[in-house]
Amino acid sequence: MNTKIFCDIAELDQIKKFIKKKIVKGLTTNPSLMRKAGAKDYKSYSKKILKICNNKPVSLEVFADEYETIKIQAMKINTWGKNVYVKVPVANSKGKFMGRIIKELNSQNIKLNITAVYSAKQTEKILKLINKESKVIISIFAGRAGDTGKDPVPEFVKSIRLAKRFKNVEILWASVREPYNYLQAKQLGCHIITVPPTIIEKIENFGKSFDQLTKETVKAFLVDSKISNFKI
Repeated sequence: MNTKIFCDIAELDQIKKFIKKKIVKGLTTNPSLMRKAGAKDYKSYSKKILKICNNKPVSLEVFADEYETIKIQAMKINTWGKNVYVKVPVANSKGKFMGRIIKELNSQNIKLNITAVYSAKQTEKILKLINKESKVIISIFAGRAGDTGKDPVPEFVKSIRLAKRFKNVEILWASVREPYNYLQAKQLGCHIITVPPTIIEKIENFGKSFDQLTKETVKAFLVDSKISNFKI
């Protein structure tokens, strides 16, 4: 399986650097990342991102919590570029399934990235509502599930199996914790994985032998002890 790498990022200078990389096939962001990057105006900042990314897919998220306001935001975001995927949560902050808005936007041929998904049950609910033409990404948050002691892998296995009937649906491994997650996502047959910049750089270094890693690790310890002028 050729798993596409999307960069999970919001800093404009970083986007300029990483979007040029051959292994980066698209970009995802969210309101938290944009806030961290110092964005003040969501629309103008998003448009700056889109300008840098040319035609690579970019997922931009709504930040409303109810059907009406999500719809207004989603319709506006969709007009910002042909490469835009509108990111909508699978449920709102009160835990209410956002099926109505997912179905409506999908039926209007709006490309969707359905985010904050954790279970195959949620994937199943989404698939029951969508058509087989409009593009849909289902983002399953592996790292955050793992942080709570839950194994996300069975949820991916089931979700990928359920989505097989849909040529327009891609399953995305979200909330990466380490470079090895990329290999896990590939083995499972995930279509996409979103990766922060620091981990993309580590993935580019794949292929080192264990002996090489031992030497590099010991060298680093020696260098640090010399810099600190440690004595025993």
